[in-house]
Amino acid sequence: MIAIWSSVAILLTAATAVWWAGTHLPRYVIALSERTGLGQGFAGMLVLGGITSLPELGTATTAAALGAPLLAFNNILGSASFNILLLAVADMVLGKRPLTSVVAKPVTLIQGVLGMMLLAFVIAAILFGDTLLFGTVGIGATAIFCAGLVAIRIADRSERRPMWLVIDPPELGDDAGSPPDEIGSRRLTIMLCLLAAIILIAGAALAISANDIATRSGLGTGLVGVLFVAAATSLPELSAITGAMRQHRYELAVGEIFGSNLFNLAIIFAIDLFAPGPPVIQLAGTFEALAAVLALAMTGAFVIGLIERRDKTVMRMGQDSITAAAVYAVGMAALTGLGIAS
Repeated sequence: MIAIWSSVAILLTAATAVWWAGTHLPRYVIALSERTGLGQGFAGMLVLGGITSLPELGTATTAAALGAPLLAFNNILGSASFNILLLAVADMVLGKRPLTSVVAKPVTLIQGVLGMMLLAFVIAAILFGDTLLFGTVGIGATAIFCAGLVAIRIADRSERRPMWLVIDPPELGDDAGSPPDEIGSRRLTIMLCLLAAIILIAGAALAISANDIATRSGLGTGLVGVLFVAAATSLPELSAITGAMRQHRYELAVGEIFGSNLFNLAIIFAIDLFAPGPPVIQLAGTFEALAAVLALAMTGAFVIGLIERRDKTVMRMGQDSITAAAVYAVGMAALTGLGIAS
């Protein structure tokens, strides 16, 4: 009992630290975007998404090194769907209009499609199996990592290259926020590194304590990774998009989620590096494939929303957010039943 309450105390303390760092992070990412010329969508994907993926990296590599690669793999897949669910939460924060109706840049749509393609790649690898490359990393994991790098390159190119424009840009766009504060280069570098360190350390503590609490319930490794640990490691994304939404940086918020998922899927390569034995994709089965399908379907709902850009809300949410939330509920019910049965 003492151990459980200690884990609860660690979880709450780490959650507070992660939330504080995540809510302050968008301000400095915006400053970096202004200084370097990076677009809001690409900065959200590359910088904000990369930093908020640090807890998943720490948790996945730790679990893999301890001989629990499937827990690490399911954490990655669970985070992918849970992150998309956070967009529905962000939609409720906006309230007046659907979130996808105020995101008017093609790069964000491209990021979502790239994430769907990478998830499809993961599903295919699970179905066909994997073998070790040079006795260290699976061929499938290596291919997914390389595909992730290509996806980042494509997103960068689409940010810099002029393409189509929305003919009726929304009134609530990136320019709706207050002008960014003047932040010196030295302070910008120090704060980005400090906030990243807090998110990495506190996020890892958050995930470890959540895993300890969850495993005492007797649930299987798959369900623990997809639901409990994934929710814990996704807290940085929640705090980051909340901070971005408060500053009316909607491209940054959506780009952060799509970018975080790209980075998370690339972590599969790190799992194979740290885990002894066969490649983790070779160990995956129906449960993991269904978890990836869930994230793919939820991402698709928001991609359709970005294309249609409907301006009507129901219960302060767009139709795409409601669809994604419903798909998540059904998918988690199916995964729970499958996890308990196995």
